[in-house]
Amino acid sequence: MNKHNLIIASIWIALASGIYYLADSIQNPNKLNDLGDNSTVVLKRGIDGHYRAEALINGQKVDVLVDTGATGVAISQNVADKLKLQSIEAIRTNTANGDSVGYLVRLQSVKIGGVEAENVSAMIAPTLDGDVLLGMSFLGRMDVRLYKGEMTIKQVD
Repeated sequence: MNKHNLIIASIWIALASGIYYLADSIQNPNKLNDLGDNSTVVLKRGIDGHYRAEALINGQKVDVLVDTGATGVAISQNVADKLKLQSIEAIRTNTANGDSVGYLVRLQSVKIGGVEAENVSAMIAPTLDGDVLLGMSFLGRMDVRLYKGEMTIKQVD
């Protein structure tokens, strides 16, 4: 490859990386480094209307979809394998997608910004398409408010 082609290839790679970074920032505005470590965290709503964030589960970074309408924390099989979670027992569940089987687990900790809960009940949902659905078994321990495209989650002591 000559020098001219190498320069053009480098420019295209830099341009594609920039576009990817911008698209990711718009779709997922709540990055772990930006959330801080205060006992109150403010999440911005994504352009699709959902609240997504990077969180720590058992100390490992994962992507979560924050859902106040979900009963509990649901974890995809891929994330469960990454976290090396061991199920307690299998249960039948009824979801919007119909009946399925899930596997109960206990999470040592779930943390978004500086807001943290320990010993959180969760379920491994092998058919879950996303990574983690963060529901009320975590959020129910917090003061959660929605206002003008922001979700404020405050640690309750």
